[in-house]
Amino acid sequence: MAQFVIGVDIGGTNLVVGAMPTDGSREIGVHTLPTRAALGAEAVVQRIVEMIETTIATVQRETGATRAQFAGVGIGCPGPLDREQGIVIVTPNLGWTDYPLRAHIIERVGLPATLDNDANCATLGEWWLGAAKGGRHVVGITLGTGIGGGLILDGRLFHGASDAAGEIGHTTIEANGRRCGCGNYGCLEAYASGPAIASRAREALAGGEASVLRDLCEGDLAALTAATVYKASAQGDAIASDVVKETARFLGIGVANILNVYNPDVVVLAGGVAKAGDSLFVPLRAEVRRRAFKPAVEACRIVPGSLEGSAGMVGAVAAFLAEHPVA
Repeated sequence: MAQFVIGVDIGGTNLVVGAMPTDGSREIGVHTLPTRAALGAEAVVQRIVEMIETTIATVQRETGATRAQFAGVGIGCPGPLDREQGIVIVTPNLGWTDYPLRAHIIERVGLPATLDNDANCATLGEWWLGAAKGGRHVVGITLGTGIGGGLILDGRLFHGASDAAGEIGHTTIEANGRRCGCGNYGCLEAYASGPAIASRAREALAGGEASVLRDLCEGDLAALTAATVYKASAQGDAIASDVVKETARFLGIGVANILNVYNPDVVVLAGGVAKAGDSLFVPLRAEVRRRAFKPAVEACRIVPGSLEGSAGMVGAVAAFLAEHPVA
């Protein structure tokens, strides 16, 4: 009798929930809704619970499964986290502090649950079924509202001494740089996350220069996003192209540091910003070649994720199965 696991990917912008059979053969009932973090933790959790129940109903309708065939729920959430206790210690992009997320999900859904960092989950997802499949030493970088990271070393997810490993977005690339949401200065996230890209584009437009960017957001610069910047760059807009090249340089510095420390065979970049294609990846790889040791560069593939919006959900399923193996 087939068993299923629910995967939950909690992001600062969107929630993604879906289900998979334990062999990972397909995704079922995957759907996305806005997080609406400003409404507070309880409202977001209630939204997640409703999405889980919707997914369970979809799986039951499509496969004839009973509720007893659901092994549990894997949850990916920005951290830092206390995985063993299932607590979100703090997450700047959601505004949660010391929140017992796993317990709330277990209580309301009535299924076992695991909690892991969202970027760890995205990395696991790409390693299990996506662009990093077959790698042994994998670094995943998630590019979205924030920048997260996950490390798979010798074929095992590495959490570190206090579950804080992989916070690549909070490595420093400018000693006295921009202030980050974490309170520090010069973090990679403050330069290359989606909101940071949009903010740098707005700054570049402050002098009133003509730009396709203004047309794409209909003159409302508050509506400008990273996706807008990449679209304008693809149309040849000079300001947008400069912002993209600068973003590639910042990311290249971060990735080169990773190569020199961990010597991975795959670096996979997932999330909205990673969808920019060659306009981002060509200069990014060039920057890495300039900065990282040649043997590390030659051993590593730097690739965009292939699971699009479901990497975190798929990885949350994988994280659950790692803690609760199903025969």
